[in-house]
Amino acid sequence: MKTQVAIIGGGPAGLLLSQVLNRAGVATVVLERKDRAYVLARIRAGVLEWGTVEMLRAAGVGDRMDREGQVHEGCYLTSGDRMIRLDFHESCGKQVMVYGQTEVTRDLYAAQDAVGTTIIHDAADVALHGVDGDTPHVTWTKDGHEHRLDCDYIAGCDGFHGVSRPTIPSDIRREFEKVYPFGWLGVLSETPPAAHELIYANHERGFALASMRNPMLSRYYIQVPLTDRVEDWSDAAFWDELKRRLPAEVAASLITGPTIEKSIAPLRSFVSEPMRWGRLFLCGDAAHIVPPTGAKGLNLAVSDVHYLSAALIRFYGQGDAAGLESYSADALARVWGAMRFSWQMTTLLHRFPEQSGFDRRMQEAELAQIASSPAARRLLAENYTGLPY
Repeated sequence: MKTQVAIIGGGPAGLLLSQVLNRAGVATVVLERKDRAYVLARIRAGVLEWGTVEMLRAAGVGDRMDREGQVHEGCYLTSGDRMIRLDFHESCGKQVMVYGQTEVTRDLYAAQDAVGTTIIHDAADVALHGVDGDTPHVTWTKDGHEHRLDCDYIAGCDGFHGVSRPTIPSDIRREFEKVYPFGWLGVLSETPPAAHELIYANHERGFALASMRNPMLSRYYIQVPLTDRVEDWSDAAFWDELKRRLPAEVAASLITGPTIEKSIAPLRSFVSEPMRWGRLFLCGDAAHIVPPTGAKGLNLAVSDVHYLSAALIRFYGQGDAAGLESYSADALARVWGAMRFSWQMTTLLHRFPEQSGFDRRMQEAELAQIASSPAARRLLAENYTGLPY
């Protein structure tokens, strides 16, 4: 089997890259180690920067998003019972779209099926070969047989635990990481959202987030110790703790119900450089992880796809490899900007085990500055709605 671009990973980054390239006449094959049902069962973020919205539209996968997604022109930051509204339109003239990552992936699958892209699921033992030469290829096993795919380039969109990043030699890779000493306990419930916009809550008991997927599907999170297990939290215990951390006026009107999904996610900041080695390019979680505070994970994957797809289309259409040469630097510049914002939001809103009284006062002072300063709100809004490509 032969193609122009082999894409490792069938999540939103890999599927979007394939979709954009296919529409430009660049051939792809996508390899995914799990089955489609597993990929579509992943529960992930749901806040799309406007650049992501426009890219999905341009890729021909924005129709359902535009019908069912919710445009948000602001969000709330809270401290105790104090609510600070960040007005995106007023601050920077932008907005975001609330539309679940699972739905984005579903739309991408449908579009790829329509154009007949080869997507190989349950691909085990994937290995990349000849990446530092002129004739790379990929091997994998399926149904007891080994298969080979020859290609011009390989896009590693296979996440933090995938094979792509470790293919880059350790003496070339530089990895930067910060592991946070807590996790997020998240639940889905078929209940109306607590508010019409997201609420990021700073509370003495720990962080909380009130989010949503649609008018009758809510997503909530609370900060918990890494030692906690899902089994430690009954639905009643979760709702009681969430209400303690949200402002009283929000908690009083919160509608609760049985949860349909419950999980605990650790938080980390991680970047691997470079994002290119030879004919291998890393995209999304294969190269970087952000804490979910600020919802940058999927959006960073989309910006990677923006740079890489443009570079590949330019190469195949015009024979110009300049974009391929600059891909790592272009993508990393935006990655580190989003990394700074996610780190800022995480340190602003969470309780840390060794946090001092001084540290707490600094959080309060920063929230007060956001409340009183149009310049501070503009900077926050610009980062939240998305840095330019």
